[in-house]
Amino acid sequence: MEYTIKEVAEISELSIRTLLFYEKRGLLMPADLDGAGYRRYAEKEMDKLQQILLYQSAGVPLRVIKNLVDRPAERILETLLEQRAKVVEKQEELARLLQAFDNTLLYYKGEIKMMNKERFGTLQHKSLIENEENYGEEIRESYGGVAVESSNQNWLEMSDFDYLKMDDIENQLFDKLSRYIKEGGVPSSLAEEIFSLHRLWLQYSWEKYTKEAHRSLSELYLSDEHFTDYYDEKCGLGATEALCEIIQYYTK
Repeated sequence: MEYTIKEVAEISELSIRTLLFYEKRGLLMPADLDGAGYRRYAEKEMDKLQQILLYQSAGVPLRVIKNLVDRPAERILETLLEQRAKVVEKQEELARLLQAFDNTLLYYKGEIKMMNKERFGTLQHKSLIENEENYGEEIRESYGGVAVESSNQNWLEMSDFDYLKMDDIENQLFDKLSRYIKEGGVPSSLAEEIFSLHRLWLQYSWEKYTKEAHRSLSELYLSDEHFTDYYDEKCGLGATEALCEIIQYYTK
């Protein structure tokens, strides 16, 4: 069975404009054009559209969705199971967050006491989930699943003191990197301080630190817009490039 773009819009409850946007982004192309030049969609395209909307509802970015729906047909089941597992993780995270709110309410009512692990443990897990969502695919491609899982485990087992210390180190890094992009250069004492802070920050979660891995990470920072945006938004335009320049210099 074939459908016109108007019929697809009605069935999916999307606007024609949205369907054309998906086409422009390479997400959903028509099966063909009829003799009059009108778009025609087959069942395959309808299946693909359903996947797109499903992944969007789960909060998957469009650029990632494109990679998912472009996978071979034999990998559709695998992909759906992967994304379902992520939805389950989010569900569990929301349950933990709800429990944290309930505990905090009881604490302020004077009904319970809270240790530091209870205060910050949920936030640690939330940070890990956000990191997986934003950077997980790229990091796993570069370092492998085993290394990433080990790093994640180190993160979850981190003590309250180390968690707060790591956060403080990152804030120091942001401050010095903001200064560096205005007045710094390599080699310099400021550049060396930034490198040392970034290395120390990594060592809190990495199983084993090496200069080679650090240098490789800097290359990933430059090649992926998520990483570039992270430091540029925190420290100013050009911050990621400056940080990578420093890492490249001190990991020779």
